[in-house]
Amino acid sequence: MSKITKPADISEIIKLLPHGYPMLLVDRVLEYDDKELKAVKNVTFNEAFFQGHFPGKPIMPGVLILEALGQACGLLLFQNPSLRHLRDYLFFMVGVDQAKFKRVVTPGDQLLLNVGVKRIKNNYFSFETRATVDDETAAQAVINLMVNKQNDAKGKPVQ
Repeated sequence: MSKITKPADISEIIKLLPHGYPMLLVDRVLEYDDKELKAVKNVTFNEAFFQGHFPGKPIMPGVLILEALGQACGLLLFQNPSLRHLRDYLFFMVGVDQAKFKRVVTPGDQLLLNVGVKRIKNNYFSFETRATVDDETAAQAVINLMVNKQNDAKGKPVQ
């Protein structure tokens, strides 16, 4: 994996992903190549989901860890030169296979998101993913995305 040539900070990520607050769950891309990407999600106590999950014992919901991994997969697609033409389309998570949760994620943790292309077939993309905290696996899964060529990234029909 090669180091990125310019930082992919939150301003760059906002340009690539259609997600907004509070659903944007990737803070920085550290490095990538055509097949792999490493990104970071900084987990802070002021995130809305900690108010109810769980009071007195804040834990990041596993489904949001999977969402962060899915967003990192989308960023990887946009870094692949042969797939950049798909930037105007929405990608939907259509499957999560072999998901395992091995460690809780709490405020103050830095979640390292590692995603790699497993398979690409037509408009279907499969990724091996792993989220870690301090080199310890928090979650892992195979995440499947599909491009929706019916709508652009703002949800408007493509003409």
